[in-house]
Amino acid sequence: MADDFVRLVSQANPAFRQYQPTSNGYPPSSSYHGHHDSTQLDPFFDDEDDIPDSAFGRPEAMMSKESGLPLAKSAAAPAGHGDIAPDDDILQDWDEVPATSSKPFSGSAAFPGSAGQSSGVMKDRAPPSRRRKWRWPWKKEEEILTGERVVALNNAAANTEYSSNYVSTSKYNAVTFLPKFMLEQFSKYANLFFLFTACIQQIPGVSPTNRYTTIAPLAVVLLASGIKESQEDLKRHQSDSELNARPAKILQSDGTFKQTKWKDIRVGDIVRMESDDFIPADVLLVSSSEPEGFCYIETSNLDGETNLKIKQASPQTSHLTSPHLVTALHGTLRSEHPNNSLYTYEGTLELADSMGVPKTIPLGPDQLLLRGAQIRNTPWSYGLVVFTGHDTKLMRNATAAPIKRTAVERQVNIQIVFLFGLLLALSLGSTIGSSIRAWFFADAQWYLMEPSSIGGRAKSFVEDILTFIILYNNLIPISLIVTMEVVKFQQAQLINFDLDMYHAKTDTPALCRTSSLVEELGQIEYVFSDKTGTLTCNEMEFRCCSIAGVGYANVVDESKRDEDGKDGWRTFAEMKTVLEGGANPFVDVAPHPGDEREIIHEFLTLLAVCHTVIPEKRDGKLHYQASSPDEAALVAGAELLGYQFHARKPKSVFVNIMGASYEYEILNVCEFNSTRKRMSTIVRCPDGKLRVFCKGADTVILERLSENQPYTEKTMVHLEDYATEGLRTLCIASREISEQEYRQWSAVYNKAATTINGRGEALDQAAELIEKDLLLLGATAIEDKLQDGVPETIHTLQMAGIKVWVLTGDRQETAINIGMSCRLISESMNLVIVNEETSHETHEFINKRLAAIKNQRNTGELEDLALIIDGKSLTYALEKEISKTFLELAIMCKAVICCRVSPLQKALVVKLVKKNTKALLLAIGDGANDVSMIQAAHVGVGISGLEGLQAARSADVAISQFRFLKKLLLVHGAWSYQRLSKLILYSFYKNIVLYMTQFWYSFFNNFSGQIAYESWTLSLYNVVFTVLPPLVIGVFDQFVSARILDRYPQLYMLGQKNAFFTRTAFWLWVGNALYHSLILFGFSVILFWGDLKQATGFDSGHWVWGTMLYLAVLLTVLGKAALISDLWTKYTVAAIPGSFIFAMLFLPLYAVVAPAIGFSKEYLNIVPRLWTDAVFYFMLLLVPIFCLSRDLAWKYYRRTYKPETYHIAQEIQKYNIPDYRPRQEQFQKAIKKVRAVQRMRRNRGFAFSQTENAARQDQARLIRAYDTTKTDARPSGY
Repeated sequence: MADDFVRLVSQANPAFRQYQPTSNGYPPSSSYHGHHDSTQLDPFFDDEDDIPDSAFGRPEAMMSKESGLPLAKSAAAPAGHGDIAPDDDILQDWDEVPATSSKPFSGSAAFPGSAGQSSGVMKDRAPPSRRRKWRWPWKKEEEILTGERVVALNNAAANTEYSSNYVSTSKYNAVTFLPKFMLEQFSKYANLFFLFTACIQQIPGVSPTNRYTTIAPLAVVLLASGIKESQEDLKRHQSDSELNARPAKILQSDGTFKQTKWKDIRVGDIVRMESDDFIPADVLLVSSSEPEGFCYIETSNLDGETNLKIKQASPQTSHLTSPHLVTALHGTLRSEHPNNSLYTYEGTLELADSMGVPKTIPLGPDQLLLRGAQIRNTPWSYGLVVFTGHDTKLMRNATAAPIKRTAVERQVNIQIVFLFGLLLALSLGSTIGSSIRAWFFADAQWYLMEPSSIGGRAKSFVEDILTFIILYNNLIPISLIVTMEVVKFQQAQLINFDLDMYHAKTDTPALCRTSSLVEELGQIEYVFSDKTGTLTCNEMEFRCCSIAGVGYANVVDESKRDEDGKDGWRTFAEMKTVLEGGANPFVDVAPHPGDEREIIHEFLTLLAVCHTVIPEKRDGKLHYQASSPDEAALVAGAELLGYQFHARKPKSVFVNIMGASYEYEILNVCEFNSTRKRMSTIVRCPDGKLRVFCKGADTVILERLSENQPYTEKTMVHLEDYATEGLRTLCIASREISEQEYRQWSAVYNKAATTINGRGEALDQAAELIEKDLLLLGATAIEDKLQDGVPETIHTLQMAGIKVWVLTGDRQETAINIGMSCRLISESMNLVIVNEETSHETHEFINKRLAAIKNQRNTGELEDLALIIDGKSLTYALEKEISKTFLELAIMCKAVICCRVSPLQKALVVKLVKKNTKALLLAIGDGANDVSMIQAAHVGVGISGLEGLQAARSADVAISQFRFLKKLLLVHGAWSYQRLSKLILYSFYKNIVLYMTQFWYSFFNNFSGQIAYESWTLSLYNVVFTVLPPLVIGVFDQFVSARILDRYPQLYMLGQKNAFFTRTAFWLWVGNALYHSLILFGFSVILFWGDLKQATGFDSGHWVWGTMLYLAVLLTVLGKAALISDLWTKYTVAAIPGSFIFAMLFLPLYAVVAPAIGFSKEYLNIVPRLWTDAVFYFMLLLVPIFCLSRDLAWKYYRRTYKPETYHIAQEIQKYNIPDYRPRQEQFQKAIKKVRAVQRMRRNRGFAFSQTENAARQDQARLIRAYDTTKTDARPSGY
């Protein structure tokens, strides 16, 4: 019988039916809007990424999916809409048990009942969750989960198969460190090449140099990199350990709570969470201390938003407010499998009552509390753990920290391949020369005893080619990789120590976490930014208001006060004086002071009464909790002006006015939504009169005013003033209504509220009937406070050729307003708004607009465009068929704003641009929802110093304010790129000059492999004598000063065009090095032709010539470093002249000491011969000067006749030429104000940003549930 009963319930309940494993698998098709084939994602995901569970399609942020019920979409269909015919109407109310089933329910396959029956559950449970098997990153096989997750309640033994709550975000562990690190290091071709060279050096009789001269430096390089990597990863491990060790309270079977570490929480546990606690895993809200199971959460850690989100426990579980009631629960939770969709959830709670009869409770996103969010203003709540650790939705949205390689590094790899090709060609040429000598001149050189057999000659050929590879191997500089690592680390330190990027308020300096990416900061073309918490502080401030045609503000600028004092702005203090009945003797009295006082009173009363805010007393202070920060700002503004809202009952609010408390009865609330753009309340005032209070966008309020309005014109002037300052405005209106009118309207409204289909539209139509013939009282202006310097930073970045895209989860209107106020969107721009409902419409709209823009541009019209697209349209725009078209349209626009986007969509947009353009991208954000975007971009920047630090932890660079991005990119980025380019090219140059002389010498030494220089002196060339110039250039050189880079942001475009590190530049440096080596070798050979006889009569010999040539090469190379240095500091002097002076002092000392201890016999008795010879000094002066004279002449010609932009900037800097642009700036400000007024008439902002659901009347339901006067009546939860 029991099984039959289960079958009947499953037929009657659509929520249950969706979870049958025999269906088409998870997810159920109805739950994902526009669910697409995963193959469509391919173009947007890098090879290392796994295709996500649900990349597209999400309802609006933090909202349930639509239904007429206060629960999720998975609830049973409303009456008359189910799949069962009316005569088969079985079990309309599941609490009623048919008489035939009075026998107690003993459990079945689906319902384990008590703990003792858990074995049945284990047998028939869905397949266990996948075990994590190690696999190569390129293998993308992953087990596809079907069916559903079944969690047994109060039965820990049945839930052991699910993953623990342990979380790790580190890159390595003890086992993977070595293979991962080696893979990363040997992906650099230079390291691979030196490993090969070190191996062949070990072959006996092949190496002309010491066998350890390559392997020792390589080991040092790898060791230094390994220490750096392990240090960075240890910080991640420490951060993980802190998180995993946080305490949580877990309900035990005896009804007590045990303090447990987060990592020990298991699926199926009941957690008690208290106010200000972070949520330890994804939990389902069972009950809370608040009426009707409400619970407030703050998601600033996830999305940077500080306004509170409302969650609500299911009505069937909200009464379980004590531990013994919760421990008595038996049954199962059938849930969707772990996935990464933050805003959707479907599950069914199946409870067995005391009689053993099952009851099914549908669950949705309203009940799901996500890991990482924070409980606010809810003394306690119980949650059932459903997903833990890496199965939580937050972790599912996180991607593994990718290995990022810079464009410069990739280019260096290619150049090393070119040089390796050159090295092989030289080695092959030398080997062929050696073979010709051995094969054709063997008779003349019989004393060498060359092998004459074919096998012997083949062996000799192979040995020769390896010998020459070792001889020329330093054409590729081994010190380059180490020098680059050291220089990048130092550049990162300069960023960390920059006081201009230190935020004193939060005591937060800039922190460059990944030093290997510094040069990419100088080549960024796109910046993808989050809005809330990144551009804005998410703090709303009541700035000014217009009442009865008079402007009021806290502080009034003198320019806004009229001379006669009649129409000028007034301060809030003057408003209070008018309200108190006093008069200012210096201001003319208005014609009807009583009327003005009445209007001000009604205006402030409306602000204090018409809202959905809940007051809460904490520490003796009043705090306002609102789902929209704008609402809280308006109520706080009224409090500031003496109208303090202090208590709420289900049907009334209490306001303190001038020390007395008044009760206003709230009869009806017509909620705000984006179609209505207004909110109204019908209120019975203390004087017994009925009033309609209405606030909303000016466009909708002005349509609903009665005729002959006294204050409209003056209010409109004030609105235009507010708009030019980027403030968010609302118009305030009211009217008095009669009892009879209210009764007639109330009947219409109540009928609309009970409508099952189209309830939202019916309620909107009912509201229309009462919101008419209003009197305009005035307007308010709220500032959504931008972080300091945001408008200037965005404007400067745009001048530098960087395109800024804002990707936000916020509403479209809010995003456009912020875009205006932060100068992302200028008044002259045309807005392209994509807000379509279907894939076909989106496709059509994008194609039409693109064609229109192209036609317009073909005619020569070039107007700036801004693209605004919402999350739903973006879902369609990212589909494979139209993604390229969408990208083409977006790239044509100067600014792009994507609203209502999910974290995954942010990453997809970044990857779309990354895949299809060659541009370098930077993403900046502050919340956990920005992590995937930050990791997808070439460079990720996190905003630190706020509560949500996930973004800063995952980022490559952490800064505390958006404005610091300007100096980070325009100064540090530009310097780093230019310094590193110069360092790499110079490093290649200095090695080619020395080692090519070795090649030219091969023609004179019979291709025998003889080296021109003493072996250890040769090694010291890279390690000691020329190591400092590239280091100093890389750390301290400045091609122009920070002041000039800030004044002329256009100089940043040099990095975007890769002007300093082109292929042409590389080959020019290589050509120059070949020229210098040829001149140096040629001069030395001519000078020593037939050997140089000294005044003493001695021959000079091989080592005198070799050492002389070595020092001439060294001086030439150091002279070149002096020529390319733009900034001379004490370090430059120590590095360039200092290196040569050191060499001239060290070499004689070494040449005396080394032979004396039997270490280097080549230098025996060389000092008295070489250092006393005038020819030596003559050559040292003559040859380097001759070599560098061509370089100097070329430098003069370029700067004088073909200067680059930075050459001109250098002249401006050197002669301190002033910049005459103040008049132009004043003119631009005047133009900006005119355009702002024009834009204001087209598109006005309004200050509402709460989540909305017209059919459910969420806000009205919420405020009806609260009675803040009875705070002690709440359950304790113990």
